[in-house]
Amino acid sequence: MSRILIVEDDEDIGAVLQRELKKEGFETMWAATGTEGRMMLGTNPDLILMDLMLPGMSGEELLKHIPKQTPVIAVSARSSTDDKISLLSEGCVDYITKPFDIRELKARVNAALRTSTRNGSSSRITCGDLIIDTDKHEVFVEDKEVKLTRTEYAILKMLATGRGRVISKSELLDLIKSETPDCTESSVKVHISNLRKKIKEYTDTEYIEAVWGIGFKLKGDL
Repeated sequence: MSRILIVEDDEDIGAVLQRELKKEGFETMWAATGTEGRMMLGTNPDLILMDLMLPGMSGEELLKHIPKQTPVIAVSARSSTDDKISLLSEGCVDYITKPFDIRELKARVNAALRTSTRNGSSSRITCGDLIIDTDKHEVFVEDKEVKLTRTEYAILKMLATGRGRVISKSELLDLIKSETPDCTESSVKVHISNLRKKIKEYTDTEYIEAVWGIGFKLKGDL
């Protein structure tokens, strides 16, 4: 089942998109602001439907934080050719103008997902010799599996999804709360310390960097 993240501040449009895409068998998530949409990137959606005029963070700004392998369809009332060319050149795979025919939108969603599959959109996130398989929830270092707890895995996956961006402890908690609701801000450092020790058993490379006073990030070529 493909997972679709809808980033749309209009409640009526968001509700319609969720209802109609669920009819097609998709799992849907809905963010009402650009900031919330950015936080939900850690859920690894298979496709993102994104408005451009969003509170908190614009669609154009949000696009900069979305992994390149994730297809994005812009859905906006802005209909100029320049807007479309700009968004397509910046990474969107398609552009749908509001108001739209829901049948056309579904067809474009299915086409984008088919193209993504053909192009080998991978469930693996690679950082140097570190590999995270997000389908199987497995982590490997130099082809050796690293056994992690659910919380340790969730933290590592979110840091990897951040593509080298520094993530604060509070933001990290917001990102992983759906997977590990038992984790608290005071325990994040303990989980990261344990995670580092487990990775250290297989490599001397320090993949997780603490940025003093801010948070943590994953180092290496993502």
